[in-house]
Amino acid sequence: MGFRPSFLLAAPLLLAGCGLLPGGEAYLVGPDYETPGAAAAERWIDFQDARVKSEEADLGAWWDVFRDPALSKLVAQARQENLTLRAAAERVVASRARLGVATGYLYPQSQGASGDAAVERRSENTADSFPGMDRTVSSFDLSVGAAWELDFWGRYRRGVQAADAELDASIADHDDVLVLLYAEVAARYVRYRTFQERLKHLRDNLAIQEKSFQLAQDRFGAGAVTERDVHESRQVLENTRARIPEAERGLRLENNALCVLTGSVPRDLSKELGEAPIPEAPASLVVGIPADLLRRRPDVRRAERIAAARSALIGIAEADFYPSISILGSLGVSAEHASDLGKSGSLTGYVGPSFRWSLLDYGRTASNVQAFEAAFRSAVYDYREAVLRAGGEAEDAMATFLRTRDVLVPQGEAVRAAARTVEIATDQYTQGAVDFSTVFLFSSTLTEQQDRLAVARGDVALALIDLYRALGGGWENEGAVEAPAV
Repeated sequence: MGFRPSFLLAAPLLLAGCGLLPGGEAYLVGPDYETPGAAAAERWIDFQDARVKSEEADLGAWWDVFRDPALSKLVAQARQENLTLRAAAERVVASRARLGVATGYLYPQSQGASGDAAVERRSENTADSFPGMDRTVSSFDLSVGAAWELDFWGRYRRGVQAADAELDASIADHDDVLVLLYAEVAARYVRYRTFQERLKHLRDNLAIQEKSFQLAQDRFGAGAVTERDVHESRQVLENTRARIPEAERGLRLENNALCVLTGSVPRDLSKELGEAPIPEAPASLVVGIPADLLRRRPDVRRAERIAAARSALIGIAEADFYPSISILGSLGVSAEHASDLGKSGSLTGYVGPSFRWSLLDYGRTASNVQAFEAAFRSAVYDYREAVLRAGGEAEDAMATFLRTRDVLVPQGEAVRAAARTVEIATDQYTQGAVDFSTVFLFSSTLTEQQDRLAVARGDVALALIDLYRALGGGWENEGAVEAPAV
């Protein structure tokens, strides 16, 4: 019976029928992963507050609620140029490549082609030599071969599952970097505007206090007041002047941080950003429900995907309990003369199974499985902890926003009252009805109250930013992660 190379082609078809090729429904050892249960509140603690709306929230571009073009521009620049985000994108590319490697193991793991040509001249003085013998022998060989470990137990399919889950985790990590980046850019911008406003109040008060100081000097020169009024006026003036450098320092630090976040060396942004008020937060919030955090928070999704990857690794470890079954095959041609390689009689080949089975490993495989099972349970606990932490952070941020916003109205009233008091006290001082200690007291109070109001307005915006970060907003409108240009 002649050699039939078609037998080699029939083997993959038989294996496909048995479910051993990619897409087949063969047996997989190890646990089949299911998303672990995690505790999530049904509603927010402050759900009865009229400012909290439990409707489905669209947080894809949450910074637009501030209606600040300069902020939106900075966010766009950070999205394009931030280096931490680019590094996260490269990690996604690497994970996608590792998934390709894992998928490749479903196919013949080794294959190759070889060939050789040789000419040999045999000795005339050997025992098998005889007169007239052709002592020059040539040989030509070409062959292709492959070895395929069949995925009877699901080792390689579990490997694909693990790599796929790790890819999802790297994408979630990239999304988490986006969430943190957008929140950090917005927070730095709010602080920048807050320092701007604080500086404005300080400089405005400084100008007023310089006039008061001059007035005190004039009245002292006229003998209308004592020298104490001059010194008290000077004290108010210099106290205000001394606060300006610290505010300027804070403004510069926020300026530099914004440069780094947008991928550039520190430079003066004052011309680009100009003067603008502190971003104003809306009166109400659309925040959805606590359960939304399970799908929206990237760190929660990452923790869940890590648990899925750990589950698949258990199956890979359990596959070591069973024999490794492979198909080995080779197909080639061999002839004494190169011109004969194309003839059917030169065809050679073989195909056959092989197996390896570690029968005695002194508990190594069992211990390895136990280690991966423990790693999976640890990942489940990490996931549940991430869910709890996400809920806690969102509740904290919501409470901070609501309570901080409650400060604005009374603090604004305090500033208006302090400003009016200074006007009255200054008029009375000019008329000689009070000494400068009264003006000194009320001027110091006004400076402090104005500064507190600026800080409070900034704190409200910062609290809202932190809430959007805690809700996991900012990544939803992003497309597929691509490798950035270097």
